[in-house]
Order: sequence, then C-alpha cells, then structure tokens
Amino acid sequence: MSPREDYVHPMQDLAREAGMLLLSFFGKVSIEYKGDADLVTKADRASEQLIVERIRKQWPEHDLIGEEGSRRETGSDFRWYIDPLDGTTNFAHGFPVFCVSIALEHKGQLIAGVVYDPTRDEMFAAERGSGSRLNGRPIHVSAIGRLKESLVATGFPSHKRHKNPNIHFYHQITLRSHGVRRAGSAALDLCYLACGRYDAYWEFNLNAWDTAAGVLLVEEASGKVTNFTGGPFNIDSREVLGSNTLLHDELLKEFQAIIAGRVEGLPNVPEYFPSNR
Repeated sequence: MSPREDYVHPMQDLAREAGMLLLSFFGKVSIEYKGDADLVTKADRASEQLIVERIRKQWPEHDLIGEEGSRRETGSDFRWYIDPLDGTTNFAHGFPVFCVSIALEHKGQLIAGVVYDPTRDEMFAAERGSGSRLNGRPIHVSAIGRLKESLVATGFPSHKRHKNPNIHFYHQITLRSHGVRRAGSAALDLCYLACGRYDAYWEFNLNAWDTAAGVLLVEEASGKVTNFTGGPFNIDSREVLGSNTLLHDELLKEFQAIIAGRVEGLPNVPEYFPSNR
C-alpha cells in the first residue's frame, strides 16, 4: 500500500458510520467503569468494533491501536489510532459533545486524520500536505495575536483532579485570556483550534488516540503544536500545547513561568463566602 493512497475519503465514510452508531446509543446506554472514574459504555465498544473490523478487512497488514483495547503491532509501516468515542463522560450524561477520531501514521509521520461530530454533522478531515477541511471546505486557524484577546481550551482528567497540576495553568491562563473552555473532548478541542473557534489549547496526560487526528488537523490548518517547553510534539507526548502560531511564544512564556513556580497565588476562597466565617 502506498502512503499516497486516498485514505481520507474511506476514513470519513468510516467515521460517519461509527458516528451514526453512537447516535443510536445516545441517551440509552448504561455506564460502566474501567478505572476509578473512567467511564466506558456499550457505545464505545460497539464503535471500536465496527472501525477495527472495517480497517482489518480493507488494510489487513496495517497495525492499529484503539482506546478500548484493540491492538495489532507487527512492525508495519502503517499504524492507525482509533478513539471510537472521544467525550465518553459527556456521552454517558447526555451532553452532546463527543466525536469519533481516526488517524493514520506512516513510518512515524501522521498522514491522514478525521474527526466526526455526529450531533452537529461536522466532519473534520486532513491529509498531510493538503490542508484541513470541515465538511469539505478549507479551514484555517484564527488570526488573534494577543493572549488577552484569545479564547482558549483545556481539559482535566476524570479522576484525581486535585493532584493534577493543570489547575495552576487554568488559573493563570484564565486571568490572562478572554476565557478558557473545558468541553470534555480533546479531539474536538483540537478541531476547534484548527477552524478558528479556539485560539489555543493545552492539556496534560493524553493518549495517542486522543490527539493524533486533531494534531494533524491543527498543523494542516497552519497552527502549531508542541510540548509545554516548545519542543517537538510526538505521538507519545503526554502534554499538548497547540495554538494559532501567533500566540505560541506568549503561551510558552506563561507556561515556563508556571512550571518554574513564578505564579500568582490562588485566590483566598473564604473571602468569597463571608457567611462561612
């Protein structure tokens, strides 16, 4: 198989089929837990099974990694990253912010990615060197050049949030931006950065299937993705900092200050609740 084969169109068809399957479960599924607080539903498993079966049938020699445990690693030049339902917590609670994310890597380089939001019927797609598109139309990152005028996104883990350092980043960036949103889907956050709805995005402790398609979409929309110190992003990175490129240096400066401990203290919470004194 050639890396120049048309993967994006069959990937879009597959993501749309999986998205329609998710909608058939939406509002009807029972919740299970795969960890202390990590939700999984029948919809996650059914969507992954559908995607994996289609890939194995059409590209049987390709490797793949899926969030819900599907795995084939034989040393193939091609590897798929599958998130059958990004935003499981939202989905399980009936909050309509979730998606299907599928990406393909060739010899360590992401070459194609799609993210489908079935509740809005929005298909984000990118191919290396060919730009990013939303429902077939080219998209581009925003032109916001100052952090204080930007709308930024982040995410928090589903458990042990009190031990996660992101609260300090959230506090600082909230004070310095026009606002920070936490919608609950890393893949959609990256897509929204790619099409200019957000101007920047960061998050800790993500997996390859969370970021692979979205990172390619941002890069192909003229955005920039690095780690928190400005180093190259790689698929195994646990930290992601993406921006419209114009904000990246300012964000890195803020992040370096936070990491070095040069941050303002959190507000004195009791001052906001005088009746509790």
